[in-house]
Amino acid sequence: MACVAFDIETVGWDLEELDEATRENLMKRVETPEDEEEVRGSLNFYPITAQIVTVAMVDCDSGRGSVFFQSPGSRMQAFQEGGAEFIPGTEEDILRNFWERMRGYSRFVTFNGRGFDCPFLLLRSGIKRIKPTRELMPNRYDARTHVDLCDQLSFYGAFRRRFGLDMWCRAFGIKSPKEEGVQGDQVKGMFQQGQHLEIARYCLRDVHATRELFAHWEKFIKPCSF
Repeated sequence: MACVAFDIETVGWDLEELDEATRENLMKRVETPEDEEEVRGSLNFYPITAQIVTVAMVDCDSGRGSVFFQSPGSRMQAFQEGGAEFIPGTEEDILRNFWERMRGYSRFVTFNGRGFDCPFLLLRSGIKRIKPTRELMPNRYDARTHVDLCDQLSFYGAFRRRFGLDMWCRAFGIKSPKEEGVQGDQVKGMFQQGQHLEIARYCLRDVHATRELFAHWEKFIKPCSF
């Protein structure tokens, strides 16, 4: 069964870039400067206030990867690096490339993909009028198609706290992608500063870690029924 791990990076627009009606809706309950700062900081998380700037995919068997990323203002061409192809383009290009690659896979792996990546991909595709080629939100409790490791390692919320990818990697002796010094909340600033390739590499590191975590889950934790 062909299997792929993937992850996305998103960047929200500045509040001032949004249309007036959207701004008013977002600011309805803002009463203090702290409230406004919270709204501004949350724009990366919603597909109506943010765009996808990177999608990284890694084949779970071969370890070969593909990274589709935005690089506005540059003349960067596609290239190969460390067993992965890096392909710049627009958000529309990213989405079309992602859905085309997904045709070749019958199983996919994410970390919190059900809670973020998958709905974001589906809704941004809808906004851009791009038709998905795969069902990204199948039955949550059947990991034969979508293995969301955030769900699997928390046993669907059995623990009071859900840990992130970094914590699980450290627990199982897997090199954490955060050891390179990049954190998710830095992506918007990096994008604005033109560090598009650095974001692409960071996203790919996350996916390689997700793949390794998946291999550990399959070998030592996975229920026999999957």
